Amino acid sequence: MKKLILLPLLLITALACNQNTGNQRTARNSEPAGEETPAQNQKWIQLFNGKDLEGWIIKICKHPLGENYNNTFRVENGMMVTRYDQYEHFNGEYGHIFYKTPYSHYRLRVEYRIVGEQVPGGADWAIKNSGVMFHAQSPGSMGLDQAFPVSIEAQLLGGTGEGERPTGNLCTPGTNVVMNGELVTRHCTNSSSPTFDGEEWVLFELEVHGDSIIHHLVNGDTVLTYSKPQVGGELPERFPLAEGTPLTAGYIALQAESHPFDFRKVELLDLGK
Repeated sequence: MKKLILLPLLLITALACNQNTGNQRTARNSEPAGEETPAQNQKWIQLFNGKDLEGWIIKICKHPLGENYNNTFRVENGMMVTRYDQYEHFNGEYGHIFYKTPYSHYRLRVEYRIVGEQVPGGADWAIKNSGVMFHAQSPGSMGLDQAFPVSIEAQLLGGTGEGERPTGNLCTPGTNVVMNGELVTRHCTNSSSPTFDGEEWVLFELEVHGDSIIHHLVNGDTVLTYSKPQVGGELPERFPLAEGTPLTAGYIALQAESHPFDFRKVELLDLGK
């Protein structure tokens, strides 16, 4: 296995952000999620330009950094998509496409839909399953065979027509959070969102305040809130941050876990540090 690079950019960014949050973070956290001022509306950054994958970095498990194995990530009809038409069989090639810049305090909007059928070989849990990874380690610090970055995951799920399957859930690869005053160490926590069984477009939003409070929103409604994201649980070999280290910043990535997804908008409002 390729060894994890020591002191990834995540660590450097996190240390820098720790020195600057203070009173600004407290003031922001007192404001309700969901609305921006007209001035803020001018500052949305289009992370996906609608034309190509400029500004994004691909890391697929079992393949080197930057290799877009089987053209998994591509742009079609003005959308960033994950596709498996060039796979004969899925064999654990979990993929992530990272935006080049780490962030700390921001709002993120992602419009997605789930299409088609899962590729043969995909796990049962990965049917209609993707995610937005954030506060993630840098893509260059991931090991060759590392399936998922250390990060907080906002899980994007679609219904299967059998029972409830909410979206905008929380999963925690190599991390923990605090919810209702208690440290949460379980891997996934469901949100209160409805189930989306079809191929409709869904608007998912994150509101992230460094290592303080985080909100998940689905179609404008807050469906999950937690705080104090931190390193914890099973970690990659030689990961340089100790358990309990607050995660104040990191990279944003979209997943490819064996089911086709379309993303037509990925935009960010930087709330500053």
